[in-house]
Amino acid sequence: MAPIETERLRLRPVEPADALFLVRLLNEPSFLRFVGDRGVRTEAEARRAVVDMAPNPAARDGLGVYLVSQRYELGEPVGIVSLLKRDYLAHVDLGFALLGACQGRGYGFEAGKALLDHAVETLGHTHLLAITSPDNEVSGRLLAKLGFHPDGTVRVPPSNEKCRRYAFVATR
Repeated sequence: MAPIETERLRLRPVEPADALFLVRLLNEPSFLRFVGDRGVRTEAEARRAVVDMAPNPAARDGLGVYLVSQRYELGEPVGIVSLLKRDYLAHVDLGFALLGACQGRGYGFEAGKALLDHAVETLGHTHLLAITSPDNEVSGRLLAKLGFHPDGTVRVPPSNEKCRRYAFVATR
C-alpha cells in the first residue's frame, strides 16, 4: 500500500522496524493516562504488538495502525493513527496518539483528516466512530474539528471502563 501523504506528514502501516518508537509512544504519560497501559516495555514486546495488533492494512481492507512521520526535516515519527474494527463498536473506529512533544502542532488534525478522508473516499466507509476517556477534552475537541459529534458512551473491554463515543457520518 502506498503511503498517505499530507502537506507535512506521511502515514504508512506500522512495521516491526518501528518497535523502538512504539515503546516510546506507548509509555508516554498522555498515552498511559488517556489510552491505557499496553504493557509494552521492550523492543521485543513492541515487535509482537505490531504483529498481533496492527495487521497489514492491505490484508484487512485498509484497516490497521499507521505510523505518522514528518515528510520533511528528519522524517521523524510523531505518532500513530488507526482504523480498527473493534468487537464492541458497530463501525470502524478512528484513533490517534502523538508524542507529547509533538502535540499542539496540528499533526493530530492533519493525520486524522487524512485517514478519515482515506476511510471515506478510498475504503467506502460512511459511518465511523471514535472513543475517548471521559476526561480527554483535547481529543474530544479534535474529533469535533474532524466532524465527529458526541454519541453517548460505551463500556470498553476488558476493563469495562466507560468511555465517550463519537460518531461521524459521511456526506456524499
